[in-house]
Amino acid sequence: MQNWLLPEYVEDILPVEALHIEVMRRQIINLLLVHGYQQVIPPLLEYVESLLSGSGSDMDLQIFKVIDQLSGRMMGLRADMTPQVARIDAHLLNSVGITRLCYANSVLHTVPSGVTQTREPLQVGAELYGHSGLESDLEVQRVMLQCLSVAGVSKIHLDLGHVAVFRGLIKGADISRELEAELFAVLQAKDVSTLKELCIKLQKNTRDALMLLPQLYGDKNILVDAIKRLPDYPEIRTALNELSIVEEELKPIVDEIAFDLADLRGYHYHTGMVFAAYANGCSNAIALGGRYDEIGKAFGRARPATGFSMDLRELSRLMKPQTYPSGIRAPFQKKNKELENMIEQLRSSGQIVVMDLPGQENESLDCDRQLVFHNGQWIVEKI
Repeated sequence: MQNWLLPEYVEDILPVEALHIEVMRRQIINLLLVHGYQQVIPPLLEYVESLLSGSGSDMDLQIFKVIDQLSGRMMGLRADMTPQVARIDAHLLNSVGITRLCYANSVLHTVPSGVTQTREPLQVGAELYGHSGLESDLEVQRVMLQCLSVAGVSKIHLDLGHVAVFRGLIKGADISRELEAELFAVLQAKDVSTLKELCIKLQKNTRDALMLLPQLYGDKNILVDAIKRLPDYPEIRTALNELSIVEEELKPIVDEIAFDLADLRGYHYHTGMVFAAYANGCSNAIALGGRYDEIGKAFGRARPATGFSMDLRELSRLMKPQTYPSGIRAPFQKKNKELENMIEQLRSSGQIVVMDLPGQENESLDCDRQLVFHNGQWIVEKI
């Protein structure tokens, strides 16, 4: 076996794509910073118990695990940064009021989430802690849409859901935990035939409501249908009202909004509205988020929270980066202050300037201009 081969679903990022990803990362982080989101950089490695707290419990099978040679305890390579950011909010910052945090770094997965996915996503995201109202959900969703926009994504389709609809049905029917887990699994898989079998022994109103959920996907008209046909539980009324408000607020800034009341992604930790953004040319969601008010409970502070994340590598593939920018070639001259000042000036303005080295024949970077000394001064001319 060649020692230069990489594991499956692990790959290098070459210059053109690497530059594209880095530019997107800077633009997104700068946007988040001006909205008040402070950047944090959690460690790549920490104890498994911490990584599996809160939302991390859903990522157990995705975490690479190793034994710490110093303590003998099990450690894990993060598969998601949300639990880490929740720990930072709960114990290191320990703020009483609202905290806005953002991050951008690699995560590792034991298996890819899809046949075209990498096992090393470059995750960028934002979390808002300390506010339980719909206003913070809207802020996070607006910021997510703006991040996609500065990254160059156009024609965004936004899916909205609310886990309180399913939870309201489960609570109202007093369904056991075992049956709840089975219902959750078949709804996630959109397995209507198995759902029908599981609902046979339930009361008619609960059975009809659960069988209706997979059909409740579409535009805002499905909210009207849901209000008419789902049980009149307080949790469900509130959830449908919140979805309606968000649709009204976001429709001027997003191309298309749809609702999916059977979307239970992250059901074990999400407590309210969930959302996913899609773009043309990509079958997978390019950004995911939602409310998870119990995430800090495992760290001793059950602060309300909402947030989103996206994979910069997925965005880069979607946007298809162009060629690497051309540079300016400069001659090699020792102690030439005028030339050095000109090179520094060009680099300060964002230009790529590559200085020749003695004996150099070729340059891997494409240079379409060069610095030449003309009429007593250094100027840039086309090659």
